[in-house]
Parts: sequence; C-alpha cells; structure tokens
Amino acid sequence: MSSLRVRYQTIEFGNIDIHVRTLRDNQQYCDVNGVAEKLGISSATWPLFGIIWDSSLVLAHFIFDFDIVGKRILEVGCGIGLASLLLNNRLADITATDYHPEVKNFLMENIKLNKGKEIPFIRTGWEDEESCLGKFDLIIGSDLLYESNHGALLSGFIDQHAKKICEVIVVDPGRGHHAQFSKKMVKLGYSHRQNKPENTEYLTQPFRGQILRYNRSLT
Repeated sequence: MSSLRVRYQTIEFGNIDIHVRTLRDNQQYCDVNGVAEKLGISSATWPLFGIIWDSSLVLAHFIFDFDIVGKRILEVGCGIGLASLLLNNRLADITATDYHPEVKNFLMENIKLNKGKEIPFIRTGWEDEESCLGKFDLIIGSDLLYESNHGALLSGFIDQHAKKICEVIVVDPGRGHHAQFSKKMVKLGYSHRQNKPENTEYLTQPFRGQILRYNRSLT
C-alpha cells in the first residue's frame, strides 16, 4: 500500500476530536493482487471508500448526541467509518461492515489514531446469506443507495440483522433511489419519516439530501 497517498485530518464534534487517515483524494488506487477487482470493484469505484463524504459527516453529527445506551449498533457500508469512530469514542457497542477489502486496514489504523477500543469489523456484501453479524437495535449508514438495485439489497440486509424492535438511520445525498428503498422498508414492517439535516455549517456547500429514519416494533 506504499503507493497510496493519504492525508490526516481532525474533525470536531463538540468537545470530541476524531482523527482520521483517509485517501488523499479519489484518484488513489492500489488493488494488490486484484483482490477488489475479483469482488467486482472497479478502478473507478475503488477509492470511494477512503474519502469522507458530506453524507458521512451528516450522519456522524446526527448521532453525536443520539441515545445509544444499551443499544447494539451496526454501521453498514462504513467506508472510513467516521460514525463508528465517533460512537467508539462514546463507548458504544458498535460493529462496522463494508464490502471493500481495504476498509478494515484503514479502520484499524484510525482506531489507533484515536486510542480507541477495537471495533468489530466484518467484510460482507448485502447479498451474503449469512454474515455471522447477529441482530442489532440500531442500524446506521450513509450514501448507500447509489445504484437502482440497492434498495432491495439493502432493505433485505438490514432486515436480516434487525432486532424485532429496531431503528434504522440512513443519510441519503439525494441520488434518487431512496423512494424505492423506503417502499421496501415499509413492506417489511417499518414506519418511515425523513427530514433535512439542521445546522450543517460544518459542510462547505448546501446538503441536498435527507436523513431517512425507520422504526419497527414487533411483538
């Protein structure tokens, strides 16, 4: 991985500083032994995991003071894992997942930078029948619906790992696929509401997306 150029930055959440090592930009690429290519990850999409996107900032700020007491939490498609790192700082019970083979290396390095406890990580795809993740009280993610078939795949994956009483929070930047996802979630028994994020002065440009929230309470 020596050919990759990286950058280090500190992101503030109130009185909490989260330090992250990311890719320098979205032109970086280093697929050793073609591992990512074999997983269907192209050279164009390879670096996307390693950038902090506005959606991930919105998610992290949203869960900064979110009630996490007693909750087992899953971040889906974590990428750099900013939200997971922040929740780890809050001593949450957080597990992270992503399909990209390089995510774990960056996540482990960023945990060290923040002197945090280990975050369980499992590389898994949304089509995997069994990921050994178990069930969760709260499932979160950002910018997950960037292809038309992701609504069905993501809703199925979430439902596989949701407890009977579960909340789901997905920050969507407005790619146009979230309506299909919401319909799938409602059919699975989740209530749905959405809203624009408030107080986004930490972003450099207006955020056009939505915070999507789903709740289920089965008896």
